[in-house]
Amino acid sequence: MTDPWLTLVGLNEDGLEGLAPAARRALDDAQVVFGGPRHLALAEVGDRGRPWPVPFDVAPVLALRGQRVVVLASGDPFWFGAGGSLAAHLAPHEWRCHAQPSTFSLVAARLGWRLEAVDCLGLHASPLQQLLPRLAPGRQFIVLLRDGAAAAQLAQWLVHEGWGDSSLWVMEAVGGPRERCRRLAAHEAITALPADPALAPVAVALQAQGGVGMPQVPGRADDFYAHDGQITKAPARALTLAALAPRRGERLWDIGSGSGSIAVEWCLAGGTAHCVEQHAARADNIRRNAEHVGLQAALQVVHGTAPAALHGLQPPEAVFVGGGFDAALFTELQALMPAGCRLVVNAVTLETQALLVQLHGAHGGQLLRLELSSAQPLGRMHSWQAARPLVQWSWQR
Repeated sequence: MTDPWLTLVGLNEDGLEGLAPAARRALDDAQVVFGGPRHLALAEVGDRGRPWPVPFDVAPVLALRGQRVVVLASGDPFWFGAGGSLAAHLAPHEWRCHAQPSTFSLVAARLGWRLEAVDCLGLHASPLQQLLPRLAPGRQFIVLLRDGAAAAQLAQWLVHEGWGDSSLWVMEAVGGPRERCRRLAAHEAITALPADPALAPVAVALQAQGGVGMPQVPGRADDFYAHDGQITKAPARALTLAALAPRRGERLWDIGSGSGSIAVEWCLAGGTAHCVEQHAARADNIRRNAEHVGLQAALQVVHGTAPAALHGLQPPEAVFVGGGFDAALFTELQALMPAGCRLVVNAVTLETQALLVQLHGAHGGQLLRLELSSAQPLGRMHSWQAARPLVQWSWQR
């Protein structure tokens, strides 16, 4: 069995002194060494070093298959590092890895935190808003950030979202001779950090305080979303998500998406979604709602009309139609939905409700009629105000 041509080496801020003998030998024997400029300098590889291309791409490494190559990454190359990106293109016998403690482990060790109870996130190139669904009083986080400016932006965002009392430990160059740690409240950090910026590499430990966490079940308040009135109201939304039955990793087509509230709550449950919406202003609202909770990568907005806009989309595990449903669309969906795919249709008009009754008779499934009323002022008293009855048909392909 031949030796692997590629070696992944975890390198922390203590540089060469922190490497195990086997990692040091691999580095000394390498013909080419890839890494960020900081890692290449720490490893003292001279003209053997090649910085990563921008944007990041593993192709230059793969092009050297057969040569002795080392890739440098912070700590554990398989925790928000290059390891997973490379291993996806390689056979197991082509590479080996010499990992070190991750930055998360080093920070937790400094603070005495139980790492298994901490949310660890790499936000170098990901939106800070990913934190919002996770925030809860007392919850602990360790986040890796691009630079000192990103640490200041994190503090500003926390204050804006009502978490300004949260404690931040701003950590610089953890594990090396330049290590520095400052503890600040988020509302203090918005002025302290711009005046004395943190130097990369930067990690921030966060203990959330002062805000109110997001509800973790479907049916979040309507005013949580940007909308023009075209929104599946919270009680009906909770029932609709129950019918759609989201499972982690599944894909939803949300047709006639309106505000995108169904798709957002589907994605918060761990899925991905394509939102098809014909009105440009509503498509903008869907994007705003996705961005608010950091779902830009999970939720794609398709500005167009069904069924034309559906062709070319990745197959779904579930489909929701909140508006514009008719017999022609159902015929198209039958052709596009894979076996086992779930369909949920909500209707408030008599014509569409009548169609759902017919389809239920022909194809089976579950048919529900939802009648909801809310208490509203009536003079000095209150009375029930009924919403339009909603008929919901659920069916599996």
